[in-house]
Amino acid sequence: MRKHYLDNIRWITVVIVIVYHVIYMYNAEGIPGVVGNITGLEVQYYDVFQYLTHPWFMFLLFMVSGISSRYYLSNHSDKEFLRSRTTKLLVPSTIGLFAFQFIQGYFNTRSTDAMNMMKTVPTSVAFLIMVLSGIGVLWYIQLLWVFSIVLIAIRKIERDRLWKLGSRTNIIAIILFSIPVFGAAQILNTPIICVYRFGYYGMAFWLGYFVFSHDEVIEIIKKWCLPFIIAAVVLGIAFSVRYFGENYADVPVNRYPLYTFFGYFASIAFLSVGARFLDFTNAFTSWMSRHSWGLYIFHYLGISIIAVEVGARHILPPALIYVLSLVSAFVVAFILFELISKIPFFRWAVLGIKKNRTK
Repeated sequence: MRKHYLDNIRWITVVIVIVYHVIYMYNAEGIPGVVGNITGLEVQYYDVFQYLTHPWFMFLLFMVSGISSRYYLSNHSDKEFLRSRTTKLLVPSTIGLFAFQFIQGYFNTRSTDAMNMMKTVPTSVAFLIMVLSGIGVLWYIQLLWVFSIVLIAIRKIERDRLWKLGSRTNIIAIILFSIPVFGAAQILNTPIICVYRFGYYGMAFWLGYFVFSHDEVIEIIKKWCLPFIIAAVVLGIAFSVRYFGENYADVPVNRYPLYTFFGYFASIAFLSVGARFLDFTNAFTSWMSRHSWGLYIFHYLGISIIAVEVGARHILPPALIYVLSLVSAFVVAFILFELISKIPFFRWAVLGIKKNRTK
């Protein structure tokens, strides 16, 4: 039986990611790589949305991916899993960069000083810079592909013994998992590019696969839904108050206990709410679920276009720029998904799908 709540959690989280990216694009905290402050305000208090979401939304997506991987492998072979994940994840984040995502890289470089540097290098080098910069949000599927490869190797060793042990997880163990999550956040972090956190996000994926893919464990967090929500709210407020104005996305803040504990318990809270209240489907949720992949892949391009062509020029009121950025994220993503999913080579190279699945 399909777990509709996982589909709903996925597309709702992607929508949260989009709102986050709009606010992040014009943040006043000095986080680099974006257009930055367009309001002229010394403090943008609504920027707190970034602090209330960044520690957990990608952690949650990796956890859901771990759960989904277990369900897929229940009905498919390891070989089929590797083939599907390579097509869906590796192809768009490698070949797709040259086929399309260099366009995202072009707008990324225009929002920074990199465009001036590119004028001094050969065209081939400039294009390669745009290709690499075009990775953007695709870092998520790159990490997910790595975790998928490692998962198959682990499965050959543990032969479901560890997974079966996960079914015995109780509420105490669920709470205590926050400690290894904190530990994982301290390791396997790449320098400079702070999003490649193999430890922190890897732990989310493994917990999803080995623990939260069990119906027994999901029933436990459903019963403890309210306490998890309270814990997440308290930790989220504490984290935001303590670190507002600092770079929450990079070291050292993103390795502090408040960051990781908030990220973990907020993810569990969202998962418990989803399992309890979102296990349904209708025409709208089904449509959003089918389009959430394209929405994630293309949304940042829509934001970037408005940010570079309108926001950075300060030709419209800031409030209108925020609204246009949000609308553009959805409109551009949905249009590109519909168009590219119908073009044989590009739907494989950019989206990792072999046939039109948007109908």
